[in-house]
Amino acid sequence: MPLTIGRISYVNVIPFFHHLARTGFSECVTDGVPAVLNARLAAGSIDLSPSSSFEYARNWRDYLLLPGFSISSRGPVRSVLLFSRLPLDAVAREQIALTAESATSVNLLQVLLKEFCNAEETLCTVPDVPVEEIVAAGGSALLIGDRALRTAGTVPGEMRVYDLGELWYRFTGLPFVFALWIVRRQAFVEHPQAIRRFSGQLRQSLALAFADLSGLATAAVPEAPLTVEELVSYWRDSMSYDLTAEHLAGLRLFYALCCKHGLLAEEPEIHFAE
Repeated sequence: MPLTIGRISYVNVIPFFHHLARTGFSECVTDGVPAVLNARLAAGSIDLSPSSSFEYARNWRDYLLLPGFSISSRGPVRSVLLFSRLPLDAVAREQIALTAESATSVNLLQVLLKEFCNAEETLCTVPDVPVEEIVAAGGSALLIGDRALRTAGTVPGEMRVYDLGELWYRFTGLPFVFALWIVRRQAFVEHPQAIRRFSGQLRQSLALAFADLSGLATAAVPEAPLTVEELVSYWRDSMSYDLTAEHLAGLRLFYALCCKHGLLAEEPEIHFAE
């Protein structure tokens, strides 16, 4: 029985998936935004997926991580953006509109405002209208993924754009891990060799992607919110797909601050599917 693997519907995961077929990959793939894949992982309807680092923390006893992989940034990430007319230390006093697509970015925003901007409370809501309309009208809003990339070039002139990856790096000096390759523990018990094989295929696919980013971007452009040159820069300069000791230090700090500010009940242990 093949594995069922989640795939985030954003351009930041294209380097992981584009060349998988060339590696002998033959598993089932299902698409979704991070929040949907988080829910499917938690329910056990998919076996593994790149999913929110916050989802791992919420249900870590049910999960393992593929070693060596993440979706991270060391500085500006360009696709997790807070839009506001206000200086950063004043944003928390205004209602902030959110999409329902991500758990990690919402909690990162709260950590940044509470820990580093001295906000006591934050008022975050999911509006009844598209968040892009809130931004166009001059309201404060958080957008992630391809929607953030598209909106960044269209905001009114008086709007400020805060990159959450850049803010985290400025305040901590560490990478921020937005997503991890999460494996259900039960899936690893039942299919350890298949998951280890997939991990190797993933590494091969990523290496093939970075060997020719221009070719990858050319293939992706019809569906992407960026030009070929912009995509190459985004993958090469903004994204980090590793999970090094430095990444793990940033991840553990994020979890500790989430606990400090009541966003998590406990700090998760980090265990790998090896």
